[in-house]
Amino acid sequence: MADTDTQQVDRPEGAIPDANVTVDRPGYPDEVALEGDDNIESELMTLNMGPQHPSTHGVLRLELKTDGEIIEHVRPHIGYLHRCFEKHAESLSYPQVIPFTDRMDYLAAMNNNLAYCLAVERLLEIEIPERVEYVRVIICELNRLASHLVSFGTYGMDIGAFTPFLFAFREREDIFDLFEMTCGARMLYNYIWVGGVSHDFPPGFVEKCTAFLDKFEGKINDYNNLLSYNKIFIERTANIGVLPVDKAYSYNLTGPNLRGSGVKWDLRRDDPYSIYDRFEFDIPVGSGEMGQLGDCWDRYMVRIREMGESVRIIRQALEQMPDGDVHKAVPRNVRPPKDAECYTRSETPRGEMGIYVISDGSNVPYRVKVKSPCFTAISAMNFLTRGHYVADIIAVIGSIDIVLGEVDR
Repeated sequence: MADTDTQQVDRPEGAIPDANVTVDRPGYPDEVALEGDDNIESELMTLNMGPQHPSTHGVLRLELKTDGEIIEHVRPHIGYLHRCFEKHAESLSYPQVIPFTDRMDYLAAMNNNLAYCLAVERLLEIEIPERVEYVRVIICELNRLASHLVSFGTYGMDIGAFTPFLFAFREREDIFDLFEMTCGARMLYNYIWVGGVSHDFPPGFVEKCTAFLDKFEGKINDYNNLLSYNKIFIERTANIGVLPVDKAYSYNLTGPNLRGSGVKWDLRRDDPYSIYDRFEFDIPVGSGEMGQLGDCWDRYMVRIREMGESVRIIRQALEQMPDGDVHKAVPRNVRPPKDAECYTRSETPRGEMGIYVISDGSNVPYRVKVKSPCFTAISAMNFLTRGHYVADIIAVIGSIDIVLGEVDR
C-alpha cells in the first residue's frame, strides 16, 4: 500500500536552516502526478548507489526512486559481504568463535569479543577476576574511542572535508600502538577470552595510556573547531535525516542513534554489565542545538561528546585497577551444560549488541545468534531520507555510522 505520511523537511539556507517545506511522500509507485495538473505525470527515476560507492561505508547498495533530485523511496540491498558468522559458530569450539567476532564490526573488535564472551561466561557461571574486569573496560573504551574517531574522520570526508580524516587517524594510530604493545595486533585481536584476556597489560602500559589521554582530551576541542561548528558542515547536517523518538523506538535503534534523538539510554549505566556501575560518566544526548532534535548533526555530536566520557571511564579504571592473574578463570575446556541458553547485550560503539547462545552440552555451540545495531539502523534509511535531496543520503548514511561487516555477519 502507498504510504501517505507527510514529513516536515527543512531546506538549509544558512548555518541553521529555518525554511520549512512540507513534502508529500507518496510511497513507492511507478509514477507520481504533479500537483495542479492532472494531465502531466512525472516518472520516478531509479538510481543505484553502491555497492562500490565509497560513501556507503561498505558494500551496500541503495536502490533510489527519485523525482528529479528529491528522494521518494530508498530500498537498501544487503548481502554482498555475507560472512556466515552464525553458521560458522555451529562448527567451531566456543573459544574458536572469538576471532570471527572480530570480523563483524571490525572497527570495534574488542567490544565484539566482550559481547560474545559475556554470553558464554553466563552459560558457564564463571566468576571473572577483578583485574580482568578492569582490563576489559579499559581496552573496550579505548576501542570505542578508535571507532568514534573513524566515524568522525570519515563523516567529514563524506561531506567534503579531508583534513578531519587525517586528524582522526593520527590519534587512532596512538590507540593502535597501545593495542599492539598489549596483544601484538592492531586491528583484529582475539584478545578478550572466555574467563579472561589473552595478555595482561605490559610494563609501561598505564603510563603510556595516561599520556595518550592527556594529549587526546585537548584534541576533542580541535575536532569541534575544525568540523563540528563549521558553517558548511552544519548546513549539510542540520535538519537533515530527522529521527523523532517514536520512530527511533519503532525501528529499534540504539546507541548514539537513539541518544541523538534525545533519549538518555545507555546499557553501561541503565543496565550495567561487567563493572561499569563503578564509574562516573555522563550520557550525551541530542539537543537540537543546530536544528531539529534528532537530525544528522545531533547523532554526529553525540559520538564526539561520548569520546570525552570514555576518557573519564578509562582514567577511573586505570586508577582503581587491582593486581591479579588475568588467566586465573580461563577454563581449559569450555563445555556449558546441556540445553543451557542465554541472551546478553552490551553497549558497543554503534549501539546494543545482543548475543544469544544455545548449548547442547558439547564444546561446540548449538546455536549463536547476533542482534546487530547496524542492521536495525539500515532499516530506517527510507524514513530518514525521503523528501531530501540525493546529496543528503551521504549525510544520513554517515550519521547512522554503519559497518557492513556487522550487517552481513
